[in-house]
Amino acid sequence: MLAVAKFNPRTEKAPEAVAFGAAVREHRKAREWTQEQLAERAGVSALQIGFCERGDNVPRLALILRIAQALRVRPGELLDHIRVKSG
Repeated sequence: MLAVAKFNPRTEKAPEAVAFGAAVREHRKAREWTQEQLAERAGVSALQIGFCERGDNVPRLALILRIAQALRVRPGELLDHIRVKSG
């Protein structure tokens, strides 16, 4: 019998991750780049860019910096509009 791990997707995405991903997508599309092109310029996989743009995970600082550098924007331009809930 073959054992298969069940995939349990997160039911709610972090709003901050979704907002960051939307900013990345907006900047990428403004340059008319594919996810693969951005990934190559950032030195990461296209899967990471896809996860990031969909808000599927909260990116680490290193990824934020790589993406910002590839897009030639300040990291803050990808983060400034994000509001964090307090409490």
